[in-house]
Parts: sequence; structure tokens; C-alpha cells
Amino acid sequence: MRVLITGVCGFVGATIALGLREHVAGIDTSGIDSFIRPGSETNRLSLARAGVRVSHGDIRQASDVETLPPADWVIDAAANPSVLAGVDGRTSSRQVVEHNLGGTVNVLEYCRQHRAGLILLSTSRVYSIAALAALPCKKDTCRFALDTSSALPSGVSANGVDESFSTEPPLSLYGATKRASEQLALEYAAAFDFPVWIDRCGVLAGAGQFARPDQGIFSYWIHSWAARRPLKYIGFGGLQVRDCLHPRDLVPLIARQMQAAEYAERAERQGDDPRNPRTLRQVFNVSGGASSAMSLLELSDWCAARFGAHQVSDSGETRAFDVPWTVLDSSACARRWTWTPSVARDAILEEIAAHAERHPDWLELSKT
Repeated sequence: MRVLITGVCGFVGATIALGLREHVAGIDTSGIDSFIRPGSETNRLSLARAGVRVSHGDIRQASDVETLPPADWVIDAAANPSVLAGVDGRTSSRQVVEHNLGGTVNVLEYCRQHRAGLILLSTSRVYSIAALAALPCKKDTCRFALDTSSALPSGVSANGVDESFSTEPPLSLYGATKRASEQLALEYAAAFDFPVWIDRCGVLAGAGQFARPDQGIFSYWIHSWAARRPLKYIGFGGLQVRDCLHPRDLVPLIARQMQAAEYAERAERQGDDPRNPRTLRQVFNVSGGASSAMSLLELSDWCAARFGAHQVSDSGETRAFDVPWTVLDSSACARRWTWTPSVARDAILEEIAAHAERHPDWLELSKT
């Protein structure tokens, strides 16, 4: 099986590339990366040692993509993943669209040309900010919690937000480009008859992540705490809650999704029509779920127990894209693919902490 990974030298892309080499016998893995993200060069050597071929190219450029050798599957892990991208005054809104949507078009054309399947890594940020902000939440001592005694809107339960939850704007430019990429991928699948799976991920976290405050918050917080760098809560006083997932847990799921025989077989068992992509469930939430969720205040308590006390200030600021509680419900993924995450939240945190101790200047890699 020939697999092409976009954004292969990023934290997620590299983790998947190395994991698939161990998980799938006889896999032929290659990737493309633009090395725009600070720190991504550090993964190039380890990938080469593992036999992963890396091309220097930009998926925004059609000529860079169309000249890549044929693959059976493409795993799209290339994106600008910041919810503040294009609106923070430091990045271009046009570039966000070019990266996250224009790049998807070029990848889809590659899939059409080579009849390659596509696994698109998407995000919880495709869900409506207004709808998430309106969820009934109660304030506990150190976190927000979903108030299940109140009437809950469609698509949300004690397990979290499922795939039927509202995706109406506003989403953020990042969320909107990922949602548009999902729609295009599904249309290409129907029009040109190649398989597409869309995995909407919770917050991805683990050792080696090139973290910044607007992305990779678990890694950023732990590294900053260990290095005694200034930290502050922005919005909600640290009570906001997110779930987390190690990208290693994506590997067995992706391996199953790439099995062509399962594409038809599982669809039939679930009562879908494998010959009609429009009736086949193709979109899945993939996250650590409620058991992995925590607030920044709880993360601070964990860091204090691990590294000792450190002062955290409160900016008192509330930003347009911040929501108090977002936890994804991955029940559909568990049913279809017999998938559950294996790396527990505290194991993820400890892995990051150990990495921070070995690499005290790690956050310097992420500076623009």
C-alpha cells in the first residue's frame, strides 16, 4: 500500500507516518511538507531514518502536488491550525484560505487523478461557536460542566458534541476553511467515486508538539510552566474545558479506514449502501472524550503537583472564538471502527512533561 501524507513533518503528520510504518506491514510511505511551520525541520531526519520519503513542496501550489508519485491513499495533515489565524493581525486571512482550502482542492485533484482514497484530518472547530457558547453550563470549583439537568440541543449529550451538532457560522476562518474542505471532499468522493473518510479531531497533544498559545495548548502550558515562563488565563478565568487526544491513537483508526474491503463490508453491516457515498457515513468525531477533558485551572493544578508552584495571571479578556466547554462524542467512530483511544490523558500530560524536562528551550522552535 502506497500512502502519501501532507504536512508530513508536522507533529501530527510525523507521528502518523512513523506509526503507520510500525502498524501496517509492507506500507510504502512518502510525504510532502513546506517547512513553513517553525520546528518542522526537526522531524525530517527521523522520518528519513524510518524510510519515509519527504518531498519539499507546498500543497497550495498545484504543480508541487501533481508531480508527486501515485499513491493509494492520501492522509491530509497539512493546515494552519490556529483558530486566530487570519484575524489576529499577525497572519493573512487570504493565506489561511489558501492553506486550508486551496490546498485541499489540489489534494482532491491529485486523488481524482490517481483514484487515491483520502483521509482528511479535520477539527472540532467546524462546530458553531454560537451554538457551543449557548450550551447550558454550570460553574464548578475548577471547571465548567455541561448542565445535563437542562434541555440540551440536538447533537449534544453527557458524552459530548456529536457529528449532528450545528456547523452554522460563525466558526472562525480556520473552522470555516476546514468545514468547506470537508464539503468539497464529500462532493469529490461522490462525483469521482473514490473513498473519503473525514476525522474531526479534538485537541491533539503529545511530546514533540510545536506548541503556541493559540494551538497545542496542553503542550504549550506544560512547557511554559516547566520553564517558568509567564502564563495567563484568557477568557473564563481558566474554567474552559477541552478534551485531548494523542495522535498515536489516530494510527490504528487510519489503518482500518484504509482497508478497501472494509469500506464495503462495514457499510453493509451498518445498513449503508457502499455503492452510494451519499448514504455512507464518512464523517467521524475522533477524540479522547469526556474522560480526557480538563480545564486550564485543572491543568495548572497538575503542573503545580508535577513541577511546583508557578504564578498564572488572568487577563480578564474574552475573545470572539473562545467557548466555555467543548468535548467531542466519538461514539459513532467507536461503533463503526471498534476504536477507542488507548493513551490516557494523564499519560499524555506526563509524556509532555518529560519532554519539557529534556528540552527546556523547546518553545523557541515555535517562534515565528
